[in-house]
Amino acid sequence: MKKLVKNNVDWVGYIDWELDSFHGDDYSIMNGSSQNAYLIREEKNILVDTVWAPHRFEFIENLKSEIDLEEIDYIIINHGEIDHSGAIVDLMKLIPETPIYCTANAIKSLEGQYGKQDWNFNVVKTGDSLDIGNGKSLIFVEMKMLHWPDSMAVYMTGDNILFSNDAFGQHYAVEELFNDKADPCLLDREAMKYYANILNPFSPLVSKKIEEVVGLGVPIDIIAPSHGAIWRDNPLQIVEKYAKWADAYSEDQVTIVFDTMWEGTTKIAYEIAREVSKQSPDTIVKVFNIAKTDKNEIMTEVFKSKAIAVGSPTVGNNILSTVAGWLHFLKSLKFKNKRAAAFGCYGWSGEGVQVLVEKLEDAGFKVSDVNIKSMWNPDESDFEKVPELVSSLLSQED
Repeated sequence: MKKLVKNNVDWVGYIDWELDSFHGDDYSIMNGSSQNAYLIREEKNILVDTVWAPHRFEFIENLKSEIDLEEIDYIIINHGEIDHSGAIVDLMKLIPETPIYCTANAIKSLEGQYGKQDWNFNVVKTGDSLDIGNGKSLIFVEMKMLHWPDSMAVYMTGDNILFSNDAFGQHYAVEELFNDKADPCLLDREAMKYYANILNPFSPLVSKKIEEVVGLGVPIDIIAPSHGAIWRDNPLQIVEKYAKWADAYSEDQVTIVFDTMWEGTTKIAYEIAREVSKQSPDTIVKVFNIAKTDKNEIMTEVFKSKAIAVGSPTVGNNILSTVAGWLHFLKSLKFKNKRAAAFGCYGWSGEGVQVLVEKLEDAGFKVSDVNIKSMWNPDESDFEKVPELVSSLLSQED
């Protein structure tokens, strides 16, 4: 079913209310999602992206009900990842000669996933344009590593629409389509979660790309991403948020994450939380058991935090596997300018806290020299160290 975006531009994508994970099971989805595809009808008819393979036949049938497929003049593939290109193979069986416009890297990713199909590829780069009639054109902007090497965006003149692909999107199902119709709290949360868990490693590139897009000096009335709500009410608000998020973002928050065997490490975590509130009443404090909380939700809170404390008991001369896996993910997200501290319990050898310190340093955190290493269960002598640990996390000194 089409939905009007603006003038001769319709949304022809798929809203997936039941989707609960993405990138395999690596990204959790709490509020559904969408695969946004767009149909432009000027003197030329252009399809911008498709949908995920499980929905390809429904997508093609819906597209047929809107336009004779033979009347599609061009197909734009902004990004070859399967959630955007999943219908392309079956669609091209029906219209095999239709020109496809994409980056050179997109050809590699499409052929790598679907094999060499002898499609009519047309390679574009930043600044190239395509005349679509009625005085309008499409201008291509490469978006390398946001978040694949093949990614690009397309700007439509006249209607001033930026088809931004994965930039500025969210995994969030919005039947009403637009940001002014969405729950603003959920929209902001899902946009931040998407940035923190997917785009943050590429923040330096995000900053440069924002400068490039703004530097085009063109009006932007609508930002139409490939997932979630379309930004039509003050669309540049999400660009402004990306600019902030890309600049080593943090709020006045401390997040405490841990796993435990026999609750000793839990006691330390809770005491740290109480002490943060005692020393800095205005600071937000969040506490999460890694084994019981979704990792992407935790990472969104870490993204917001100026400091974290991470705890694990020692097991097998190391740390719990739940914490080790979480720390591996933490390193991959490349957070900047954040402090950290380590804590945990042990029974015999007690290597766990030092392992935490090393892994946090490896993940780019400024790690406190103060840690809490409690034998068996924490007692008053252990809790007496908590104020100094918290003070180091709250410190403003480099």
